[in-house]
Amino acid sequence: MEHMPTDITVGDDMGDADPFDARSTFVASDGSPAAFVDIGALQRAGVCKLAEIPVSIRILLEAALRKCDGFLVTEEDVLRIASWSPEMTPEEIPFSPSRVILQDFTGVPAVVDIAALRDAMVAMGGDPEKVNPQVPVDLVVDHSVQVDVSGLFPDARQRNLEIEYERNLERYKFLKWGQHSLDNFRAVPPGRGIVHQVNLEWIASVAREEEQVWIPDTLVGTDSHTTMINGLGVLGWGVGGIEAEAVMLGQPIYMLLPEVVGFELTGSLQPGVTAT
Repeated sequence: MEHMPTDITVGDDMGDADPFDARSTFVASDGSPAAFVDIGALQRAGVCKLAEIPVSIRILLEAALRKCDGFLVTEEDVLRIASWSPEMTPEEIPFSPSRVILQDFTGVPAVVDIAALRDAMVAMGGDPEKVNPQVPVDLVVDHSVQVDVSGLFPDARQRNLEIEYERNLERYKFLKWGQHSLDNFRAVPPGRGIVHQVNLEWIASVAREEEQVWIPDTLVGTDSHTTMINGLGVLGWGVGGIEAEAVMLGQPIYMLLPEVVGFELTGSLQPGVTAT
């Protein structure tokens, strides 16, 4: 709540790559200056009516507006998203998630690729420390973990962790190197929980400040349950390893502008029924 805006100024010039004059500033409740990308600039320009665009599409619109550089994301891409309607024929759009979450089966190869890129940089006489994920990346070790000791034993958890570290010591040394050497990379060790639950309870921020601009929390993940994060209002898609690596390296992923299906729940859940 400390960053709730108290004074908003629309249309401040925050750089050349702002063709729609959407960069804006506000003063947070603690008195500090902050900035955001105002999709309302498109409505004021007569491009769209935000009230007719679902919230999920507005989040895609904000990402395109913020990343619009005329190259990876063009003005035409922004206008295409802003023209969303239930009747339109879906067209391809770029999506630039603000972070990536990985499970270990697909995540470890992705980190290996980053390490290989660093080796290639050295071979070319460059600085390997310049090769880093371009967005925050969290890798949660859960998919490869095995259970060797039954839960009938009171120390089963600790014994299983010891066996896991011994069995895959080389892998964990590599991930520790990655966490210490790479920018924007964190590894969550085994025993902390399954990836989609860790994402929900510990990693998701809903909104955060990045390069002095407040942005919505959005992501792609390599776990099939990634979309559970949408329950927090965080837009997320499940993707394959190649798509996740592309985002890690600063590229958007490309997809059809989504159809949005609305539904209404009435009544109340019966005892014993949960959302999952």
